[in-house]
Amino acid sequence: MLQAVPNDRPKTIAEPPMIDEQSQLTFQPWIKRSPGRKSDGATVVFPHAGGAAAAYRGFAAALAAGGADVYVVQYPQRADRLTHPAPDTVEDLAAQLFDAGEWTRLGPMKLFGHCMGAVIAFEFARVAEAKGADVSSLWASASQAPCTIATSPRLPTAEAEVIANMVDLGGTDERLLADEDFVDLLVRAVRADYLAFNRYACGDDVQLRADIHTIGGRNDHRVNEDMLRRWTTHAGGAFTLSLFDGGHFYINDHLDAVAELVNDV
Repeated sequence: MLQAVPNDRPKTIAEPPMIDEQSQLTFQPWIKRSPGRKSDGATVVFPHAGGAAAAYRGFAAALAAGGADVYVVQYPQRADRLTHPAPDTVEDLAAQLFDAGEWTRLGPMKLFGHCMGAVIAFEFARVAEAKGADVSSLWASASQAPCTIATSPRLPTAEAEVIANMVDLGGTDERLLADEDFVDLLVRAVRADYLAFNRYACGDDVQLRADIHTIGGRNDHRVNEDMLRRWTTHAGGAFTLSLFDGGHFYINDHLDAVAELVNDV
């Protein structure tokens, strides 16, 4: 399942940048790589708000089994980045993530983001395109379009409201919410992400050159089909929309099918 991992504790010793032995490219150690079957290109995965890279191991493995290398980014304030300061804005976070690896040398990239991760991936794509990196497509999963966020209700940051919001979204085992240590870590990560998200604004005139593909759950009560279609505003290339059975975390029940869709398009 795509949920935080309570035993994914921070390391006490700073790690040097990771060198990909196959490509000899350098990335920060908190960018998690899964070697793929194909040598051309890569898929970069951006977790949901409060999510850690470890929650996407299964999805990364499914992507890598039928496609190119997969890189899952880690946001600050969780796991092995627990002590890293939270970024003020989504744009700052996207820029930091781009600076953390040699993305311009990687080849054509597919960017996949779930929920808030799709907006971070969108801003990452803007940076990448401006700096000459090859972004072939953005996959926006269960996410409202960037141009709609500034006029949407603000996300909660008080602990009780954060927990209630996470329960409403699903995707986190409610039994874990009885663990105070887990809750402390989860709220810390979610609050950092929500604060940045609440400051975000994007005009409806901003477009990517890359194709945009949206995916969602048919029964998602937070992001419906019409909201997914608003991503067409930002599509300078092709646009598609795909729906799966399920709610906001529909992907938990369709890891292989979603991975196959991303790899095949």
